[in-house]
Amino acid sequence: MADGYRICTRCIMDTTVPGIRFDEAGMCNLCQKFIERMSLELRYDASGQASLQSLVEKIKQRGEGHNYNCLIGISGGIDSSYVAYLVKKKFGLRPLAVHIDNRWDSEIAVANMEQVIKRLDIDLYTYVLDWEEFKDLQVSFLKSSISNIDIPSDHAIWAILTRIAVDRGIRYFISGYSIATEALMPKSWLYDFKDARLINGIQRQFGHCKLKNYPQLRPLDLVYYLLVKGFKNIRILSYVPYVKQEAKRVLIEELGWRDYGSKHYENIFTRFFSAYYLPRKFGYDLRRPFLSALILSGQMTRDEALREIQSPPAPADQLEEDIEFVIKKLNLSREEFEQIMRASPKLFSDYPNSYACWQRFNWLAQAVRKRSSRVG
Repeated sequence: MADGYRICTRCIMDTTVPGIRFDEAGMCNLCQKFIERMSLELRYDASGQASLQSLVEKIKQRGEGHNYNCLIGISGGIDSSYVAYLVKKKFGLRPLAVHIDNRWDSEIAVANMEQVIKRLDIDLYTYVLDWEEFKDLQVSFLKSSISNIDIPSDHAIWAILTRIAVDRGIRYFISGYSIATEALMPKSWLYDFKDARLINGIQRQFGHCKLKNYPQLRPLDLVYYLLVKGFKNIRILSYVPYVKQEAKRVLIEELGWRDYGSKHYENIFTRFFSAYYLPRKFGYDLRRPFLSALILSGQMTRDEALREIQSPPAPADQLEEDIEFVIKKLNLSREEFEQIMRASPKLFSDYPNSYACWQRFNWLAQAVRKRSSRVG
């Protein structure tokens, strides 16, 4: 064990997180913040349930006369699949499900989407990204050597979902984001995916084509969609107690859904990014914040999490298979790939970005976010 290494006594976050702090009892600042967020944002009490019922009725009223009264994203993963189940079966809403195909879906993810859509009788719209352009952008992010090389996918998903909702007059997007299982991610590990300036700056430096078809949203676009068009992002899992194992049981028994392993492993590139790229290049194991969130939300014991974190992020044979697949799909040679992996890690701040702008106008971003999640 390296000198100076520490691990939180409450969760399993450790000194692989730059700037992590511990109190006198050994509890880290990340789980302290997480506990505060749960107490402020989770709405499981009677007041929250009344707000949820009001929200459902408002969505139904505003959607009268339209084919759909809300929008959901779907990937074949547990979060989006469970949201589809809740929205349609529990709350009786009429969602349009949107899938953004970035050409990295695993077979099990596709099968899960098909089962969920079929058994819940939900309409599906699939947006297929321009592969040649998107592939070039992904290679650019690999060459950039920043930690969050999954930004191109996440940004495109966010942009497309917002545009489709507004273009079709759907005011409510029901998100699969879960505070109880996701809100412990260190900001220093993964820079925000909303920064279009970073995306374009990295592409200009490393790419071979202009981003003509790649979907983007810039800050002014966000303000327009949320404030002018009244688009609302609803985190439904903040109102419904979200227990991973129970959600899996429901999906398996009622929808024929199949488990794919760790969080976000339904996407091959994201699995490569989480299980190989981040651990090898940065020493970051994304299982730590996800498992820590489960500890703090009462879904797992710390001892269980410590045992799980001792195993590799993915089996060695699967990792090698994923690496070979990524190399071939991105038209890289093995030498080019290894050169990328050997390159020194970089920060997002090494490239043009909008961080200072986001910080300067954080008050506006908070106001816009609060308004977009309001029930009315």
